[in-house]
Amino acid sequence: MIKYIGSKRALLGHILRAVRAAAPCGTVLDLFSGTARVGHALKAAGYRVVANDHNAYAHALATCYVQADRERHAEAARRILADLARLPGRPGYFTETYCIRSRFFHPRNGERIDAMREAIAAMGLEPELEAVVLVSLMEAADRVDSTAGLQMAYMKAWAPRAHKPLELRLPALLPRPPAGACLALCGNAEEVAGTVEADIAYLDPPYNQHSYLNNYHIWESLVRWDKPEVYGIACKRVDCRTRKSAFNSRPRILPALTRIVESLRCRTLIVSFNNEGYLTREQMERLLSRRGRVQVIELTHDRYVGARIGIYNPKGEKVGRIGHLKNTEYVYVAGQAPALA
Repeated sequence: MIKYIGSKRALLGHILRAVRAAAPCGTVLDLFSGTARVGHALKAAGYRVVANDHNAYAHALATCYVQADRERHAEAARRILADLARLPGRPGYFTETYCIRSRFFHPRNGERIDAMREAIAAMGLEPELEAVVLVSLMEAADRVDSTAGLQMAYMKAWAPRAHKPLELRLPALLPRPPAGACLALCGNAEEVAGTVEADIAYLDPPYNQHSYLNNYHIWESLVRWDKPEVYGIACKRVDCRTRKSAFNSRPRILPALTRIVESLRCRTLIVSFNNEGYLTREQMERLLSRRGRVQVIELTHDRYVGARIGIYNPKGEKVGRIGHLKNTEYVYVAGQAPALA
């Protein structure tokens, strides 16, 4: 899966144990699905997962890793990926924007991305199969980028991996789980929260000023293929200026999260949050107590790689000082759940 600042890879074991303790089977709503890493793990564990995210790239990831079933799409996807891999590079919007105007990818790989993405657009594939192919291309591009993990800036000199040739791989598709067909939605979390009936709801909302759209704007443009106007050294989509989330706002996050917590249709609520977030542990426990007893798992881990490398200006010069190198992640479990070990 793609490099992602919000990835819950380190928390997966704790989240899965909390889910299993609350309901050994059934439906889980993953309301802020991001890379779909949690939804993918829940599907692998046999749950029916409903994954939602408002960003197009995240919806593609959830459609691939949660909704699409291996037995239906794997062989067709392999054939398409083999055909795409044989295409010669053809420079276009992607190369001009992300390899020349900016330096996120080497032009040789940018030209191949352009050729493959134009070919995918012309195929008219059904949505699930198209998502599988797009995720393969997204992940292939992620393996040869020249960043520290975020698309807010690129390396002053090419990262060694940027010189490697783009390689398409079939994503790790899963078979349909025993609990039933999974679903990927692309909606505003507040609007979706009350529409899905589930045994468990898992929430991993944005928690501070850092916008996932800003951090991964290239994936949004690659999936949408709308070739938007861009601005700044990082060539961000112009709608990064207008598509704002309440969860990236200190005054708006608590009211938004309160509305979600009150509208969810589930017996148990599990929430991931971070000590760098706008809400304190005390605020979170007070809010989640509306759903019943609240239990908390507290975990310390290293900050994302960009924070450990340091802070650089657009010229590649190190500026500012690194603050702390560790974060505390909280996993809150509220409602009908046995005592956590």
